[in-house]
Amino acid sequence: MRPLLLPLCLVSLAAAAEDKAAAKPEPAAATREAAIERVLSERESPDAFAKAVDAAKKLGVSEQALLEARFLYAVDRQDDDGVAAMLPEFLARKDGFKLADSEIFAVNEDWLAVVEYVQAIASLKQGDRDAFKRHITEAFWLSPRQGAAFAPHIERLRMAEAMREVKLDLQSAFARLDGEGTVKLADALRDRKALLLHFWVPWSRESEDTLPEFTAMARDLESNGIAFVSILADDSPKSREQARAMLAKSGAKPSGAWLIDDAAVPLNRTLRVQSIPVVALVSPEGRVLFNGHVSRDELWEALGKLAPAIKRPAVETDEHAH
Repeated sequence: MRPLLLPLCLVSLAAAAEDKAAAKPEPAAATREAAIERVLSERESPDAFAKAVDAAKKLGVSEQALLEARFLYAVDRQDDDGVAAMLPEFLARKDGFKLADSEIFAVNEDWLAVVEYVQAIASLKQGDRDAFKRHITEAFWLSPRQGAAFAPHIERLRMAEAMREVKLDLQSAFARLDGEGTVKLADALRDRKALLLHFWVPWSRESEDTLPEFTAMARDLESNGIAFVSILADDSPKSREQARAMLAKSGAKPSGAWLIDDAAVPLNRTLRVQSIPVVALVSPEGRVLFNGHVSRDELWEALGKLAPAIKRPAVETDEHAH
């Protein structure tokens, strides 16, 4: 799901299209407009985007418009490093911004909010919590309607801080989804490098759509020394029945352990699970190395350090779907 910056972009492009139709621009102007639209929408690959930027430059598209396009591209790819790297350019252009030349911003406050947002991300990457809070708060104040773009960073920061205090009891046992006894997390882990917990429910559309990806991921992790444990977060009889039926459709018995959360002391509550599906990477000591959506770069960086042969799937899920 793209942040609320995108609707602003679409509104701007729609207005530009109407203006073009009314004004009947010269061919050169029409070509430039097409280049702007392409650079704002190109998402096939970094190389394709770079070529779109180069083409737009040659046609005279302004540096401001190209900065806006590069920013949207980094946001769409959840590339916080890329966003933070643009900070000097945003600060240099902060007071010289021309709203009339903007391709994505409706009012000046939207631009200033993004400048604050970029400063917030840079502060977060530097580990400066106070500066992050100051800049992200100002971004909200300047442009509340872009809040959907700002909130996930706050949530991830709070999650990371909360997880530092968590140590899981790996002797905890959970009922097997197939009804054949229980399994301790320590027994699933054995002598592996880490344990990946996958929380899901059968009535979640994303859980259903991504089940094949997670079963494939389980095989890859298990073959590379990372234990995979899937936890059904809803222990109701109906959910158990639906979950078993969904797994049966996948054919072969899936790798890893497929368990049911403990209703008395839910593991999903300990790990502050608020959306489904979600994963948590746990060390052999029970420390949480990562907690969040499977699409986050931090997860794959952590897995890569533990097992370099693990490959990130080409198909990724939507971080904001529940």
